[in-house]
Amino acid sequence: MELNTDFSRRVAIHAGRMPWVASPMAGVERRMLDRIGDEVARATSIVRYAPGSHFSPHTHDGGEEFFVLEGVFQDEHGEFPAGSYIRNPPTSRHTPGSVPGCILFVKLWQFDLSDRTQVAISMRPASALRRSPGYGSRPAARSEPRLVRRAARSG
Repeated sequence: MELNTDFSRRVAIHAGRMPWVASPMAGVERRMLDRIGDEVARATSIVRYAPGSHFSPHTHDGGEEFFVLEGVFQDEHGEFPAGSYIRNPPTSRHTPGSVPGCILFVKLWQFDLSDRTQVAISMRPASALRRSPGYGSRPAARSEPRLVRRAARSG
């Protein structure tokens, strides 16, 4: 599939007017903004997880990054409420889902393949970001977001 693949041209899309397209997992739908490829693709999408839905465990060979627009995204690395930015580098693995449901802005396969920096940034107070051990943090100044990094896994 090719959708809005000429990056030399400006495209304006009103995502709220686009239909939701079912993904291979029940309860997970997408609004595709750009895409080069089929199910494994370089893509930018708005993704909606219905309450209680999840995706099967998978590896992001080309990396992924997403911003939680609504709800709470969850995986084995933590719970990330609206306002959270997550950056999973190439070869990262997780089992994503959402008990309450969520909407994400997602970009896939847009990394340097040697990049191994994993990041989670929350725009909420530290008490609102629940994460697994292995993520480190630094205090944020009042005017900057909270930054959380996790070292890349070896092997």
